[in-house]
Amino acid sequence: MTESNERLKANVTSPAPSRREIEAELSAEDVANEYDRVLGEYAGRAKIKGFRPGLAPRAVVRQMFDHDIRHSVIDALVPRVLEEVLTSRDIRPVGIPTVEDVRYDEGGPLSFKAVVETWPEFELPSYAGIRVRKRAAEVAEADVDQAVDELREKAAEYLPVENRPVQSGDYVVIELQGRDARTKRLMPVEKAVVRAGNEGNDPAIEENLAGMAAGGEKTFSHAYAADDPNKRLAGRTIEYHIKAVSIKEKRLPEGNDDFAKTLGEFETIGAVRDRIRSEIAASRERAARRETAEDVLKDLLDRTSIDLPESVVEEEAQAVLKNALASAAPRQPLSPEGAEALRAAARRQAESNLKRQLVLDKVAGAERIEVSEEDIDMEIRTLAEMNRIPLARAVESFRAEGRRDNLRATLRNRRTIDFLVGQAIME
Repeated sequence: MTESNERLKANVTSPAPSRREIEAELSAEDVANEYDRVLGEYAGRAKIKGFRPGLAPRAVVRQMFDHDIRHSVIDALVPRVLEEVLTSRDIRPVGIPTVEDVRYDEGGPLSFKAVVETWPEFELPSYAGIRVRKRAAEVAEADVDQAVDELREKAAEYLPVENRPVQSGDYVVIELQGRDARTKRLMPVEKAVVRAGNEGNDPAIEENLAGMAAGGEKTFSHAYAADDPNKRLAGRTIEYHIKAVSIKEKRLPEGNDDFAKTLGEFETIGAVRDRIRSEIAASRERAARRETAEDVLKDLLDRTSIDLPESVVEEEAQAVLKNALASAAPRQPLSPEGAEALRAAARRQAESNLKRQLVLDKVAGAERIEVSEEDIDMEIRTLAEMNRIPLARAVESFRAEGRRDNLRATLRNRRTIDFLVGQAIME
């Protein structure tokens, strides 16, 4: 597309959906006027020997500062001309345009080339009647039983045992000291709580703990195999002295009405089970809706072709990679192959994130889905209640720059996804 007038010539091409290449030329007259203006600024503040400040002849100032003046003219005109071209063509750049091949000869026009990345235009496929699998959110009685058992576990009591020896399931406080049978070197005294019968216990300790009473002591030896998982003890024979300092047994409350009353607002275990059942059902319904939303979006995204701007993909990939590394557990330094795989995964995620947002924005625009200031205020109030913080504090926190806009975007996305799910056909 070429546009020309007496003062500005511009040619814009689109070698890719998200890329614009611009060739612009500003008339010699406009450039000369800008040069004259900048020359006047230099003359007004130049300090030249033999002349009072600001009174040196313009010809002298030009002779001394021509190189600097020309650069000032370029720095002033190139952004101005580029902005004019972008505005006249309704081009909304992503990131900072790249300017190259700037040409400016004395008395002549100013010309340059620029490369601009933009959000791409794309066709949105039909999103009405997307077929997705219907997900059940049923709750079995076994699910309720498990939740009640978890509540009973949390309310368990640990009662001292004095009239019997250790049994499987007991919690035993032990003092343990070992001695290497070969070197006779003593190991540090250890004090620990051991759950008798636990699969992860040291077999030597587990075997000799059985039958001990509270306060009882025992000495024994154990030869560890060369391939024992505990590398510190593998291949060694250790002479142990163990003392059962105390024994406690875990006692669970009965899952009855008396237990229900300890939970606060319930009179019967049946009421507890009803509440648990409804909460599990609500949680599974939310999960099912999220999974359905992902199915709808995947179908829509798979049918949408978008040529994403490279600079935006790279920026988003860096953010994805930074978040992944910040949330990951400490690990050994990555190999070059591992680092490259991580970068590739971050790029794929970045492309998915950007494509998803562009599609949601386009659907929202087509369906005129908007979020009002009142909607934002209501969401802040809901968040304050959920997090149990004063409303005034929540409102103040959202006054920080950009936070209300971010919340608006989140709510708009949520409404758009709800709209798409509402249009879907469950099978």
